[in-house]
Amino acid sequence: MELKVLNVDVGKRLDNFIVQNVDNLTRSYIKNLIDDELVTVNGKKRKAGYSLKENDIINIQIPEDKEANIKAEDIKLNIMYEDDDILIVDKEKGMVVHPANGNYSGTMVNSLMYSHKDKLSSINGTIRPGIVHRIDKDTSGILVVAKNDNAHKKLSEQFKVHSITRKYIALVKGIIKEDTMDIDYPIGRSSKDRKKMAVTYKNSKEAKTHIKVLKRFYNSNVTLVEATLETGRTHQIRVHMAYVGHPLVGDEVYGKKDPRFKIEGQMLHAKTLGFIHPTKNSYIEFESNLPEYYLEILKKLENKEKGE
Repeated sequence: MELKVLNVDVGKRLDNFIVQNVDNLTRSYIKNLIDDELVTVNGKKRKAGYSLKENDIINIQIPEDKEANIKAEDIKLNIMYEDDDILIVDKEKGMVVHPANGNYSGTMVNSLMYSHKDKLSSINGTIRPGIVHRIDKDTSGILVVAKNDNAHKKLSEQFKVHSITRKYIALVKGIIKEDTMDIDYPIGRSSKDRKKMAVTYKNSKEAKTHIKVLKRFYNSNVTLVEATLETGRTHQIRVHMAYVGHPLVGDEVYGKKDPRFKIEGQMLHAKTLGFIHPTKNSYIEFESNLPEYYLEILKKLENKEKGE
């Protein structure tokens, strides 16, 4: 993996820069990579505290030893669409997208290795074959998977320039008064808890979320919204909504547990995904229906609004 240091990153520590620019690598894991001399700057070994200079080229070698333990597993996936280049998967709530942090079983990748072995892009190695982007474990909905390297590169470019259409349905706490809301606050690692993200102007990236109110449930003090991502930062919707005072129902990381809703994890569903097909060069869009548990909760909220 190769990273280039831009002017805005000059002076940052080497380890901090990697944390901010590479998803799914913990600070301790990055430190081990540096200590094991698997990270170089301009071809030379550097320490974690090395101060970056403009145009530095950082190379990161991810060891392959753990990847051999990723096993193919016969786990059913809801595949909405498939051709020679892409797969569209409707992921269920509770499934992890790819192995990480000691969790090497039961993931979407384990399933893909069983059903599509040797038919996925190799860009992210054997631990994340075909994975172009991801959604959180407890977020349900649509993902695109690349079946070859060309498709992977074309899709990654679209994600990079934020041209992908991504719309989510979220149930949030409180009543949002505005019909629409544009949230534009940068997101980076929390200085208080490195496992969490936060709105911060230090070591962060631009993050924009557009909110449209779909339904206000006054009797339950919650609001159903459509959240459109202009950027795609880790936990972006969850962080932004918590920051503006409307954390997602069920989100105990960025909000508090609500005993009224007996669910595990946030009520967030990736409903719409649209992009330019990597070889057909035409725009395609897919939609995923809300899962049954989500519909049941909305029905109960509707009944309470009617006084039933």
